[in-house]
Amino acid sequence: MNNLPTLLILTGFTCYFWVNSFQEAKAMHIMEGFLPIGWAIFWWVITIPFIIIGLRSIQKKLTDNPELKAMLGLSAAFAFVLSALKLPSVTGSSSHPTGVGLGTILFGPTAMSVLGTIVLLFQSLLLAHGGITTLGANAFSMAVVGPFIVFGVFTFAKKIGLSFTLSIFLAAMLGDLGTYFITSIQLALAFPAEVGGFIASFTKFASIFALTQIPLAISEGLLTVIVMNILTKYNTTELKQLKLIKEAQ
Repeated sequence: MNNLPTLLILTGFTCYFWVNSFQEAKAMHIMEGFLPIGWAIFWWVITIPFIIIGLRSIQKKLTDNPELKAMLGLSAAFAFVLSALKLPSVTGSSSHPTGVGLGTILFGPTAMSVLGTIVLLFQSLLLAHGGITTLGANAFSMAVVGPFIVFGVFTFAKKIGLSFTLSIFLAAMLGDLGTYFITSIQLALAFPAEVGGFIASFTKFASIFALTQIPLAISEGLLTVIVMNILTKYNTTELKQLKLIKEAQ
C-alpha cells in the first residue's frame, strides 16, 4: 500500500510523456545498422561484463530484501518512460532524457546497467528506438557510463557536504549529459571527418545535441529530485533497506 501514491504519480508522468512522445524525429539512440560491424561488436564486448556484474548485484539485493522488487520495477519504468521520449532539436536531430539517475542512486551503477540495457532492448523491439546491433553501444553510453557518472557525482557531492536534494539533482543532470558526451565520442570514432578527423567529427556530433540536451538534463535532474522526494515520503522502509534514509532525512 505504501507504493500506491508513487505508482499513481509515476503512472501520471507515464501517460503524459507517452502521449507527447509520438513525433516524427530521428531518435538519439544510435539506430539499427548505423555503426560499422567492428564498432558494434567492440561496444558489445565492453558492455557485457558490466551486465554480468549488475545481474549479480541485483540478485544479491533481492535475495537479501525481496520486497525491493517493486522499487526495482519503478526504477526500470522511470528509465523506460524518460528515455523513450523523442524531442526534436533545432539542429534537426532529436534528444531525450535518460532516466538512469533514479535507479543508480537506489540500487547502484551496475544494477542500473542491467535495467538500462533491458530498457534499451524493449525500446529497440517495440518502438524502433535504437537497434539490436547497436544495443551494445547504446547501452555503454546510457546504461554503463551514465550510471557511473551519476554514482560518482552523487557520492562526491555527499562527501563534500552538499544536501541530499542538490546531490541528486547534480548527479542526474550530469549523468544525462555524460551519456550524450559518450555517444558523440562513439559516433566520432566510427565516422571521423575527412578534414579534422576525430576532433572535428566529435565537435559536430556534440554540438548537434547540445542546445536541446542541456535544458533536458536540467529538467531530468529536477524530475529525479521530485520522484525521490515522493519515495522518501511514502517508501521509508525500502529506503532504509537501501541505506538511503539517513541522507534523505
